[in-house]
This record gives sequence, C-alpha cells and structure tokens, in this order.
Amino acid sequence: MTTLKTANTNAPAAAPFFSVVIPAHNEENSITKTCVSIVNAFTKENITDFEILVINDNSRDATEEKLIGLVGQFPNIRYCNNAPPNGFGFAVRKGLENFKGECVAIVMADLSDSPDDIIKYYRKMREGYECVFGSRFIKGSRVIDYPLHKLIINRFANLFIQALFWLPCNDITNAFKAYRREVIEHLKPFLSHHFNLTVELPLKAVVRGYRFCIIPISWTNRAEGESKLKIKEMGSRYLFIVLYCFLEKLLSKKDYYRTELEKQSAHEAAIYRT
Repeated sequence: MTTLKTANTNAPAAAPFFSVVIPAHNEENSITKTCVSIVNAFTKENITDFEILVINDNSRDATEEKLIGLVGQFPNIRYCNNAPPNGFGFAVRKGLENFKGECVAIVMADLSDSPDDIIKYYRKMREGYECVFGSRFIKGSRVIDYPLHKLIINRFANLFIQALFWLPCNDITNAFKAYRREVIEHLKPFLSHHFNLTVELPLKAVVRGYRFCIIPISWTNRAEGESKLKIKEMGSRYLFIVLYCFLEKLLSKKDYYRTELEKQSAHEAAIYRT
C-alpha cells in the first residue's frame, strides 16, 4: 500500500495555502538542493503556509533516503511513493490527488525552475488568480543553457499552439505552472500519461474559462542527472492532447465552460481567502 510520509514532530497544524508538487525519478543528486532552496525562498519571505510534496516515482537510487532525511528535518516537506504505472504524468497526477493546499504549483526536481519564481506564483495566487502561467520567452525572463535542438522544437510547438488557440502565452508546454484546487478538480479526468500532461492542464483551463496571468520566469538547465523527456517518443502524444483540447473548444458548445455564476463565486471565494 502506498503511504504518505510526514514528519512526526512540529508538523504544520493548519492546511497550507500553497502546495509545491515535485515529481522525482532517480533524483538523488538534486532533490535535497531543490527542496531546501524552495524552503529557504519561502522562509526568506516569512511565508509559512506552504508545503512541498515530492512524488517519488519508482526511483532506483537513493532518492527516497534523501526524502526521509528531508521529512525529518523540515515540517513543510512530505513525500509519497507512486505505485505503478510510473512515469512523469502519473507522478504529477499522484501529486494532484494528494496535495493539501488551496493552490498547487508543479515544479521540476532538478532545480531548473527558480524558487524565487515560485514565490511570485504564490503572490499572484494571493491576488486571486486561478492560474499562473510562467513564460521563459517574454521580456524579463531568463533562460540558461537551453539545448539548441530542444529550443527550436519548443518554439515551433508553442507557436503552433498559440496560433491554434489564439493564446497570449508563448510557453504552454512548460510544466512550471500554478492552479487553484477548484481548477484542478474541474479539469479531471486527466487523459495524459506522460509529459503531455503539462499541455493538457493549461489548455483545458483556458478552454474552460479560468482566469490566468502570465509572468516572466527563469529556467536553468539541470546540473545533475539527465532529462527524462524524450522528444521523439512524445511528439504524437503532445499532438493528441492539443487536438483533443482544440476539439473541445471547437465542438463542445461550452459544455465544460464555467457559468458566470461559477466565475463570480470563485472570485469572491478567492478574495475572502486572501
């Protein structure tokens, strides 16, 4: 049976406002630095209503040992072992089933996403936004050591998605985004088993009428280990999800779109919680 691991002492008494979900597969060299950096970023801003939930996705190295140490040291960190089937999409979905916050951000385990940007997401959620989409390719953003071939494919893919959906966001494929709990619940059931979940979540949110903002973010290529994304294997899966969401937009007659009353209720609830 899969069990959630939590610290035995000094655990936060109240449910957190903001959850950080981190899928991790064989990240023994990165996970400690990533988690500690995020904790330090929140601590620096005197923010305590957060949690970090790491999904250990069938790691065969010392990732779980590192997580046990982190849980014992930090009351805001816990982890969950993901039972088969494994893979990035299933790990994220496990996190989205088990996070405790009112909001959740999906963050990579390799510290490619900036902890300072996580704080920006937190503040935008406090302003009442339902989704926060970061972009690595707008004014104020920064990208360090992005492999050229992946960058070219990324820009073409995002341009295609932008044109198809008339989107202002030019970095839909990036996993690093944040959502309110009610958004996540309304986007279910999820279809994606792999990295294409990173496209399914924001496109469904846009098509179904959730309010989002776009902010510049930083991205740094991993210093340890290797990327789990295999572009050759993922192309058709990305296209399937993009076309699925486009068909919903085109043909569903807004069956899954929120009513104006739902929008108003969500906005009032967000203001009240803030």
